[in-house]
Formats: sequence, C-alpha cells, structure tokens
Amino acid sequence: MADATQTSQLYERLRGSILSLALTPGEPLTERGVETTFGASRTPARAALMRLESEGLVRRAGRGWAVSPIDLSEIQSLAELRVAVETAASRLACDRASPNDIDGVAELLDLAEPGRDEAEGVRAGQDFHGGLAALSGNPFMVDAVRGAMTRLERTRWLEVRSPEARRQAWQEHTDILAAIRAGDADMAAELITGHVMGTNSRLLATLSRDRLRLRGHGLAIVDREEP
Repeated sequence: MADATQTSQLYERLRGSILSLALTPGEPLTERGVETTFGASRTPARAALMRLESEGLVRRAGRGWAVSPIDLSEIQSLAELRVAVETAASRLACDRASPNDIDGVAELLDLAEPGRDEAEGVRAGQDFHGGLAALSGNPFMVDAVRGAMTRLERTRWLEVRSPEARRQAWQEHTDILAAIRAGDADMAAELITGHVMGTNSRLLATLSRDRLRLRGHGLAIVDREEP
C-alpha cells in the first residue's frame, strides 16, 4: 500500500512538471534521477514512468527515459479525433443532458471568462471539453476527450494567448453550450468542428513558425510526417 501511494503521488508530481513544461519536451529522465529528485524509491519511480508512458507523456530512450517531444503530426491527429468524438458527444448531449448538467459545464465558462486569471482560465478551457463530453453520458467518450486534452495540454502554454484570442475561445465555447442547451445538434456539431479545427490551425502555425526558437530553449518539437 505504501508503494502504491508513493507511486500515485510521484505520478501526479511528474505529470504536473511535464504538463507545465518544468520538465521540457525531450528532456532525459532516469529512474535513479527521479528517485533522487522526488525522494522516491525504485519501484514507485518505474511504475510512475510506465503510467506516464501509457499517456504518451514520456517514452523509453535507450536504457532510460525521456519526456516525449511535441509532435506536430500528433497534434493534427488529435484534432481529427476530437472532432469525431466531440461532435458525436454533442449530439448525444442534446438528447440526454439535463439543464442542471448543462449548468455545471456553464460554471467552467465563468472561470474562463476573459479578464480573469489566465492560468485558471486555461485550465477551465481545457476542462470545458471534458465536461462537454460528459454531457453525452458516455464514459468512453469522456476518456477519449480527456486523454486527447492531456496530450495537448503542454502546447497550450506555448501559444500566444492575447486577450483577443482568449475572448474568441470563450465566445466559441459559450456558443457551443448554447446550441446544446437549445437542443440544436447540427449547430452544436458545426460549431465544435469550427472551433477545434480553427484552434488547431492557429496552434500548428504558431509552433511551426517558432520551432527553431523553441528548440533553442531546449524544447523538442518534431514532425513525424517530415521526410
């Protein structure tokens, strides 16, 4: 039980460090280094790394480990997955979600409202998509969306988040939820597709343009589709 508790705590600390970019994409990791840095023993360190590997946040590198690089082709694939799952979830939500359920997701919009704390707004914006999927009543859709958002979370800290961009995202989220509240499945699906693909295009453009600069700061940015 002690090892299980230590594994869970170590996993959360490592995961937080990776998602906040305190541990940068491509950074080497060793089990011994994790033990020393986080005050853990060998078995929990290995177990935590294996759990992070299953989420795509670390990968094996020779006899050690490394934080997974940010992969531009993966970002595109995740956008395609999100469109497929989130549009289907929104259609189910129009039939299944209660007003109280929708009100719960609306609270996330309040937290992400422009002018409030930026970090809190980014987290609330991420959580909005998981909350939207939950309105479908399908736990597998929720897992798929949350898994995709976890893989994308690091990139959110690399985007240029101007007040205008935050306001646009918040408005798009607001419009999506309004369509679900009105039971307009076609409109909800159309808005989600435009939101996800538009956000994805802007993100890829930013990362592609700034790739050399980001690499200069030690962040591994790759594109598996490049020859």
